[in-house]
Amino acid sequence: MTENMRSLRNCFLYNCLFALTFWNHVSLSVENELFTSVSNDFLEDGSDKKVKSLPLLYTNSHQSKVNYDWLVIENTTESLSLSEITNYNVKKLVTLLSNFRQGSRLQNLTLTTVSVDWNALMEVFQTVWRSSIEYFNMDSVTQLSDIKRYDFDYSGTSMKALTMKKVLITDLYFSQDDLYKIFADMNIAALTIAESEMIHMLCPSSDSPFRYLNFLKNDLTDLLFQNCDKLVQLETLILQKNKFESLPKVSFMTSHMKSLKYLDISSNLLRHDGADVQCQWAESLTELDLSSNQLMDSVFECLPVNIKKLDLRNNQISSVPKGMAELKSLKELNLASNRLADLPGCSGFTSLEFLNIEMNSILTPSADFFQSCPRVRELQAGHNPFKCSCELQAFIRLERRSGGKLFGWPAAYVCEYPEDLRGTQLKDFHLTELACNTVLLLVTALLLTLVLVAVVAFLCIYLDVPWYVRMTWQWTQTKRRAWHDHPEEQETVLQFHAFISYSERDSLWVKNELIPNLEKGEGCVQLCQHERNFIPGKSIVENIINCIEKSYKSIFVLSPNFVQSEWCHYELYFAHHKLFSENSNSLILILLEPIPPYVIPARYHKLKALMAKRTYLEWPKEKSKRALFWANLRAAISINLPTADEKRCGKTD
Repeated sequence: MTENMRSLRNCFLYNCLFALTFWNHVSLSVENELFTSVSNDFLEDGSDKKVKSLPLLYTNSHQSKVNYDWLVIENTTESLSLSEITNYNVKKLVTLLSNFRQGSRLQNLTLTTVSVDWNALMEVFQTVWRSSIEYFNMDSVTQLSDIKRYDFDYSGTSMKALTMKKVLITDLYFSQDDLYKIFADMNIAALTIAESEMIHMLCPSSDSPFRYLNFLKNDLTDLLFQNCDKLVQLETLILQKNKFESLPKVSFMTSHMKSLKYLDISSNLLRHDGADVQCQWAESLTELDLSSNQLMDSVFECLPVNIKKLDLRNNQISSVPKGMAELKSLKELNLASNRLADLPGCSGFTSLEFLNIEMNSILTPSADFFQSCPRVRELQAGHNPFKCSCELQAFIRLERRSGGKLFGWPAAYVCEYPEDLRGTQLKDFHLTELACNTVLLLVTALLLTLVLVAVVAFLCIYLDVPWYVRMTWQWTQTKRRAWHDHPEEQETVLQFHAFISYSERDSLWVKNELIPNLEKGEGCVQLCQHERNFIPGKSIVENIINCIEKSYKSIFVLSPNFVQSEWCHYELYFAHHKLFSENSNSLILILLEPIPPYVIPARYHKLKALMAKRTYLEWPKEKSKRALFWANLRAAISINLPTADEKRCGKTD
């Protein structure tokens, strides 16, 4: 019997088999691969490697339910995952873990669905601290109660990283120090407490080895780590989704963290009103995530001077102030989902290489961006409400010259305004050079205006428009004066059969031939002649208008002399005006001498039109034909004037 016991002992020790009485219905997963965890390079002294987040140490191995009272685990196991830990079976767990002393292969332990009191939890922690386990993960720790002071022994541990997620404390009254001191004084490199409604964390009582802290999704406030100078080795701090409000207080929190390189304080309630409160950041801080807060333009007055990568997504920034302090080391800047109306310049970011300005309010981005930011290698400016206009043409040309620096081109760059171009990609939007070049457009418009003015001036001179305007004005003035002087005489009474218009050089023919043959002989033709019928004291123009209006017909004696007379031109104009205003057939043209077309001035276009469209009487040179001429002329002006005039005509005869 003794020999059998010795053999069993040797088997236990040398073959590394552990026979342990364990609980029924325990979920067990055993594998020979390490958990995904914090990189060993991060945990080694002198390492430059940064880890942005700690995973929850889940394994991808097969999970199985076992129903054995005896559980055998080989000593070569490196990763172990257990679930459904309660106060009932926690002693068996402690017994199990106590067998994995330092030097064993087990390095990764995950416990899920843990429902124990504070004292039991501390026993598990203390056992883990004395084992070979380096990475310890606990998920869904519920009903944690009876919290009280516990003298924890941190010495001689292999632990490097602890992750706790979804911790629920059921105690209503307990000492905060008893809870947080256990975690604050842990001598490990990485600590994660996430989704646990944690409201505070104590400053370590001595210089802490923490290099990584992750307090994701808790209820931490601006009081965290104020005036704490014990986190001198901390390189990564994640405070995402908490309740921080003051950006200056956050900066003071980091001021004593001499090794801090990365800070994630996104999705909080951070504000900075730009008051006289100064910000004091850790000089070692190179990466800062301030996304999803309530920060405005004044945030640029409170930034780490040595920052290299800055995330300001989803805030309320409308512009980048020009008078801000220079961030000479900044290489990556994310300003997506803000209220910016234009691309920021690089006067304060002389080393900027990557800029994200997507989903802002940029209608027409500046085309000189790459000139002011020569080091930028990639610009993300898509998903903005671009206004497709002339101003945008320069930005489109910028893309062609940038050599692929616009990220997401062309799919992310689409017209939003005007409405008829909505949805059009910028690469398909084109306007002519004339439409977009203001100087060229002004020069073209000026030239066209000058040409138009020159054409109008030429036509005015050629057609003698000023003369016609002047004559129309004089006719209007004459009619107005007549209305005011004798309104009762406005209904015109015909006094003459015809008004004679002729050149003074043709007056002999008029006096010797025309007047005697019409006023004497058969019929009584009353003629209006300027020498005998113009009223003294009135202007010549007024007399001409009165005679034409009181005459049934207007006889124009045409000859080369006629077209050279200015007054004949007046008389022809007023008679022609009467022709159209009264819709009458009152013009009689007598061609005394042939008029070559080249002799007629350009302004006599009315005369040309009349001679082309109307029949005129030509003075015959043969005497035998003159009787017919006079008969035709009398027939053309035949009209019965009032009786008084006829009597007066008879007396003349």
